[in-house]
Amino acid sequence: MSGSYLTYAMLTHRGRVRQGNEDTCAAAPEVGAFVVCDGMGGAAAGEVASTLAADTFLASLTTAPTGREEPQKPQARMNAAIQAANHAVYQQSRQLKQYRGMGTTLVALLHAPLAGEAGGKAQVVHRSLTGHIHSRVTDPPTLWLGHVGDSRCYRQRRGKLEQLTLDHSLVEEQLRAGEITMAQAAESPMRNLITRAIGSQATVEAEIQSHRPQANDVYMLASDGLTHEVSDEEIADILSAIPKPQTKAGLTTACEELITIANRNGGNDNITVLLVAVTPQA
Repeated sequence: MSGSYLTYAMLTHRGRVRQGNEDTCAAAPEVGAFVVCDGMGGAAAGEVASTLAADTFLASLTTAPTGREEPQKPQARMNAAIQAANHAVYQQSRQLKQYRGMGTTLVALLHAPLAGEAGGKAQVVHRSLTGHIHSRVTDPPTLWLGHVGDSRCYRQRRGKLEQLTLDHSLVEEQLRAGEITMAQAAESPMRNLITRAIGSQATVEAEIQSHRPQANDVYMLASDGLTHEVSDEEIADILSAIPKPQTKAGLTTACEELITIANRNGGNDNITVLLVAVTPQA
């Protein structure tokens, strides 16, 4: 049965207006986990929130069960990791006055290959030092997507770009209710108001999806500093132009091009992009 690699690259930039960078991107390729967070809060609180959330999220996924604990299913693992991130940020914001009210968005992918059919062993070999994961993609679903807030995930498949997440934001709610148009949403002074955030409450409701990855898919995790400045058409053009089979170098070039366009179009916020490609095994 054929296999694929997950190849990834990520890049963050403070943009042209902000003095600091409150975005965080991180990966734990040995467990197939990738995350982007966009922090908020006064002083350095946003940076603290996003870094703490990303680190806690990955730490939760990389910690193996102890004793007689049964391994969790991927959806439960994803939710537990998001709840752990939420708890860490919430507790930090309550303990230190300068961090009060801080929070962050979070969007993440977890690749969780299924075991082989008929009780066979899972055909998975991790190769974290090279940024690749060798895994089967033919036993669906194996890719889990979780998000809180307005950082997004897109998928480029066979030349078509699709936004997989819907923002947890006031403007998105107005759009769904038919109260405003897409054009009005793009110009709305309230487009940065999110309705869910990591760390704002003791618990958080995460939206979790499952997907069936296919060869040559490219998944993009991004903060709103990218998606507010770069159109879907521009994103699609850049992702479609990545040479196949995708390599870390090719994905890195695409990250650089996306951030360059975001800065050229204004760079009004921090900009972060993380690309994950499903590359057929040679």
